[in-house]
Amino acid sequence: MKKKAQWAGRNLSRRQFVQAGAAGAAALGAAASGAPAVQSSGPKPVVIASGNGNRYKNGGDEVVVERAFRMMTEGKDILESLIEGVKITELDPEDASVGFGGRPNADGVVQLDSCCMHGPNRRAGAVAGIEGVRTPASVAYQVLQVTDHHLLVGKGAQHFARNMGFKVEDDLNTPRSREMWLEWKRRIDPGHYLDPKKRAAAGHAAGLSMVRDGLMDEEEYYGTINCDGLNANGDLAGVTTTSGLAWKIPGRVGDSPILGAGLYVDNAVGAAGSTGRGEANLYGLCSFLIVEEMRRGAHPKDAAMTALSRVKDNTVEKRLLNSRGLPAFGLSFYVVNKAGVHAGVSMYTSARSSYAVCDENGPQSLPMEPFLEGSASD
Repeated sequence: MKKKAQWAGRNLSRRQFVQAGAAGAAALGAAASGAPAVQSSGPKPVVIASGNGNRYKNGGDEVVVERAFRMMTEGKDILESLIEGVKITELDPEDASVGFGGRPNADGVVQLDSCCMHGPNRRAGAVAGIEGVRTPASVAYQVLQVTDHHLLVGKGAQHFARNMGFKVEDDLNTPRSREMWLEWKRRIDPGHYLDPKKRAAAGHAAGLSMVRDGLMDEEEYYGTINCDGLNANGDLAGVTTTSGLAWKIPGRVGDSPILGAGLYVDNAVGAAGSTGRGEANLYGLCSFLIVEEMRRGAHPKDAAMTALSRVKDNTVEKRLLNSRGLPAFGLSFYVVNKAGVHAGVSMYTSARSSYAVCDENGPQSLPMEPFLEGSASD
């Protein structure tokens, strides 16, 4: 019979004694180095967003992804953290693509859209065409929380927001947003149309000419911020909020508040969201497509490239093509999978094209990956 060693008042076999000693030595070594004795094997938390997620602070100390990451890692619900993050841009009048001071429609009225999805709860909420409320993402979250619906629109969404305690204002324009609207009106001269069919083309051309003249960024013309996150538990969530296409026809709703287009989250797979030409995205429900591609094993970058390839193939109208026969518009996707691997992919990129990321190393801007060379206007 093998002899047993005595340790801590218990009889141990030689193998148990050796194993216990090795574990104790490892724990002592970790304590001496200041590291935890037990290391988590879960995913590393990360928050990603469109480029404006690392640009605006609304007079505070944090950018969007920074605030969302801090709150998420402090234990707050993952979706609530993301919504608190994007609230920075919604309230900041310097970001002319979202919330207060966002680009108004053709009549000079700011109409806002937003969608949010909670991965672990498998729930979503959205509002579209809401007026007078600076933080539509927070209203969308209330739709998720207290109703059995997904999408509320127009006056109904505004009425719901008022009932939920949100302040409803008469006008969300700022002096800057109104000045840009007046410049757009001047350029299209809406009182002298010779052919009603030319109105949309004239409005679009006037907007792009303002981009070329440096009066506004292309990002501001198309609007939007998307923000997605993965916490230490491996849970995912996302939110997209926007003032929509600058000077749109009143009542126009793009991709941002539509599940599967402006945003899609599957807690077992990943999350994807978009900015850019919403109509092109809606036609292919690209955020849903991207998540499904990841479900089949695709890398986030490759999944987004597949979506952009489909958009390119489906763009056949001459008015939407440039001189090279390629899409004459921008469309970008921001993607993160269950393991925390992320990517930012765009139809075209420029020197300013970036997406925002925040992890344990703090906020940073990373370059977008282009699907096509050149630019939309080539």
